Amino acid sequence: MATRPETARKILVHWMDASIGLMFVMFGIFFVTDAVQRAIPVARTAAVMALLTACFALAPFVMRDAYEHRAKPTPKLVVMGVLAAALVVLVPESGEPRFHYIDVAAVWLSLAALYLPLWGTALLGVLVVGLTTLYVVPTTGTSLPGFLLAETFTSLALVATMLVWRWLWWVIRDAHKSREARARLAVAEERVRFARDLHDLLGRSLSVISLKSELAAKLATKDAGRAAAEMAAVRELAGESLFEVQQAVHGYQLLDLDEELERVRAALAATGVSCSIEARTDELSHAARTLLAWAVREGGTNILKHSTATRCAIRIDGGVLEMVNDGVTGRQETPGSGLRGLSERLVTAGGSFSAGSTAGGEFLLRAVVPA
Repeated sequence: MATRPETARKILVHWMDASIGLMFVMFGIFFVTDAVQRAIPVARTAAVMALLTACFALAPFVMRDAYEHRAKPTPKLVVMGVLAAALVVLVPESGEPRFHYIDVAAVWLSLAALYLPLWGTALLGVLVVGLTTLYVVPTTGTSLPGFLLAETFTSLALVATMLVWRWLWWVIRDAHKSREARARLAVAEERVRFARDLHDLLGRSLSVISLKSELAAKLATKDAGRAAAEMAAVRELAGESLFEVQQAVHGYQLLDLDEELERVRAALAATGVSCSIEARTDELSHAARTLLAWAVREGGTNILKHSTATRCAIRIDGGVLEMVNDGVTGRQETPGSGLRGLSERLVTAGGSFSAGSTAGGEFLLRAVVPA
């Protein structure tokens, strides 16, 4: 299943394709109707329809070339511009210009705006509207102010619409990238904190052990008694360091449930996921609270790394934890190593664990621990 930004991109692109297709149908119907009413020669009618078809067939490809970023003008854009100019040249020489296909020049201008800065679009717009007006008004005998106003409004509306469509995609894409970056930053900060704690614990101890070991090695042939004393000190220091590391690891393992709930809420909020918490934990034992804290941590990590959730609900009642989010991605249901490890931890302690999609299209993580 596609990610949410990719789905949004497809919707916007298909919406733009449908709009361009609708304009083609409308222009074609209007022209054929006028051609029949005014008895326009068959050759001119066929030429206009052929140019109109070729021009609008190129439009989706021209649009896609500049959808991800502002690319340089391509040969397809130039060819479409030539086709649009040819359509304007083929306007009948008499009567009011009811031939709406003239507006294909404005359509081309809106696509060219995807490739140009605003000032370039403005200059090109003045050129396109000006040349179209200078040719069509004398040819058809229409009113100059009315035609100029209509062409200017049409061009501005189409350019603004095209730029807004692409801007919407850029906003969605950048928001998704920002969310992923914040999730990676949260993981990186946790790693840095763990590394800093280990450095604080072991840095000084290992330095002293290294110095005392060197001293003992030098004294081994000169003063065996003092060398033995130094090695005894090394052994004692190593034992203390081992105890400190074990305490540190034990501290990471003994999580506080309330702190973990707040930490997960803050991490999810930082990535744009609203999180509601209902927890009744007063009667839980310390061991049960620790197990549920691990489940909350793993569930939050799973949302940050693997889902496209926008909301999450955490409920704890009598040793039963349920974390529900709307970020089902359609990936395989095989649990990752983190969820497998959590399941083993809970089952070993006499509880149970399950995680998977629900019938309502949500993802449910459920953990039960002995109260």
